[in-house]
Amino acid sequence: MRKNSIKNTRVNGEVLRELSSIIRGEIKDPRIHPMTSVVTVEVAPDLKTCKAYISVLGDENAQLNTMKGLKSAEGYIRMKLAKNLNLRNTPEIRFVLDQSIEYGVAMSKKIDEVNRRDEESHGEIAEEMV
Repeated sequence: MRKNSIKNTRVNGEVLRELSSIIRGEIKDPRIHPMTSVVTVEVAPDLKTCKAYISVLGDENAQLNTMKGLKSAEGYIRMKLAKNLNLRNTPEIRFVLDQSIEYGVAMSKKIDEVNRRDEESHGEIAEEMV
């Protein structure tokens, strides 16, 4: 199976859906932040390994604790994946913290701040002209 084949894309989607369901509803570890989501999943063509990109909306401490909690629950998650998915091999999961959403929110705030300053400076210039 090639990396970008239709089958691999379908397997990635199924693993993503099941992983999200397991993390959201079946893991009771208090370290895992409630605002945790699986952004994307990359299953290797040989179905032996899997990278799961995880997004945590919270501070750095919450992100670190969530990654520790997921790492400790990795065996349980893999067992649930094997039970729910009909795959020849159940991939070993490696969780990767994805901070792209937090980066986007921070950039949006900076853009809003620059726009606000720009509007304020235009207002001051208009008042000076009057």
